[in-house]
Amino acid sequence: MTKHSQTRASGILAHITSLPSPHGIGDIGYSSWNFLEFLHKSGQTLWQFLPIVPTNPIFDNSPYMGNSAFAGSPLLLSMELLVEDGLLPKTDLKSDLFSEYQTSFQEVSVYKKDLLQSAFKLFIKDDEQFLGFRKNCLWLNDYCLFMSLKDTYKQKGWFDWPADIAARKPKALAAAQKDLAPKITYYAFEQFLFHKQWQLLQQNAKDKNIRLIGDIPIYVGWDSADVWANQEIFELNKKNYRPTNVAGVPPDYFSKTGQRWGNPLYRWNSQDRNIQKTLQQWWTKRFQAMFSMVDIVRVDHFRGFESYWSIPAAHKTAVKGKWIKGPGKAFFDDLQNQLGPLNIIAEDLGEITPEVIQLRDDLGFPGMKILQFAFDQNRENAFLPFNYTNSNSVIYTGTHDNDTTVGWYLSNKINDSQRLEIKKYCNKKTHDVGAIHKDLIYLALSSVSNYAIIPLQDILGFGNDCKMNSPGSKEGNWTWRCAERFLTHDISDWLRAQCELFGRLPTPVKEKTSKQNSQI
Repeated sequence: MTKHSQTRASGILAHITSLPSPHGIGDIGYSSWNFLEFLHKSGQTLWQFLPIVPTNPIFDNSPYMGNSAFAGSPLLLSMELLVEDGLLPKTDLKSDLFSEYQTSFQEVSVYKKDLLQSAFKLFIKDDEQFLGFRKNCLWLNDYCLFMSLKDTYKQKGWFDWPADIAARKPKALAAAQKDLAPKITYYAFEQFLFHKQWQLLQQNAKDKNIRLIGDIPIYVGWDSADVWANQEIFELNKKNYRPTNVAGVPPDYFSKTGQRWGNPLYRWNSQDRNIQKTLQQWWTKRFQAMFSMVDIVRVDHFRGFESYWSIPAAHKTAVKGKWIKGPGKAFFDDLQNQLGPLNIIAEDLGEITPEVIQLRDDLGFPGMKILQFAFDQNRENAFLPFNYTNSNSVIYTGTHDNDTTVGWYLSNKINDSQRLEIKKYCNKKTHDVGAIHKDLIYLALSSVSNYAIIPLQDILGFGNDCKMNSPGSKEGNWTWRCAERFLTHDISDWLRAQCELFGRLPTPVKEKTSKQNSQI
């Protein structure tokens, strides 16, 4: 199975939307390029971000409930690069409209949509590269038609569209293709721009010896191009297209009633071999597309491939769900037969069974170690660094779903006895907050885990006002942004020195030999 190298490395977890930018949201142009330079100066060789798909305001613009599993978010497009391409006059750009601390998705969406539509008017529609992109991008037409129909039907979910369109009747689709051709071309234009700009970002990262870590959510949104175009592989009522069972997790650390995500489940256990084949092919295309954009993929909710929590759609909480066997090792074996060795980080958090651990280890995928879960005063806690028995792991101080380290340390989630214990592990004598974020970063970097990845909020020592997401809450998430002035030379010098101390400075990258990318 997958063989992972033993090279120690360090990186930062920061979603692209959170990066400094004059246009209200981080982007994949200069905003990302500048952050890559900060990473490089800081001795980092890994950059992890959240899904980069188009988001939906109905779901609080969560990147885990996107309109497509394949498309890129137009909100992440760089307006400066459009100016350089001659598609926008520089005078159209405004830099004083937005907060540098929060993303207002509604305001940014209006602002960038206007600019993109202006650029579209100047764009040459018969450009050879654009025509080639449209011809060769297999998921593109379904996505562009889906988005055009969303506009036509005033953003209603596809399951509430006219019956022949919802059911994808060939005559209805052909008519829509013809009637909506200009809109379809516009949405293809957005994706073409994203493709071009992402290639520049990839080259910039490669030049700086920084590997990109993307994120694949195991589930996709119900109101997405993926479900509409592939209804047969999801657990849907054939009459009204509503999910019969939905995804989530049982009660855990984050929620006493569990988390009811609401995504439709896959028909992993269908007795129809054609459906099983189609489902496997869809996943193969999804991984293939992802690995064309990043070097390493974090598989969100990896445990769902061993067993997944199935909640009857009528239930309002996740309490009365049940575990159902997932596709298991055979799924990944087939992927690796098709794509070669998989550079995957398995998000193995939550209710983890020996079977999940066995699947992860049989595949050779590194799992995640979260320091905030380590200090329950149980010396056998698997998240305590001195209990790590396998260097093929990735250690984090916290994730995008956690409090920041400073916020967590000051919260009522831990008590004074635990605070004192934490400081002792860091060779400190007091439970005062001090530089608690630096203490945990020290523990992470000094651990045996091959990879250490630190959320940007913890690098900067920020509190819970800078938290990215609170699982189970339906609004107020995903908006945090980092102002440019916080990414200082002092911070990068300190981080680089810490990485040097613990053998995590970059080493030369060997040429890629597999069908994807170099191994972890």
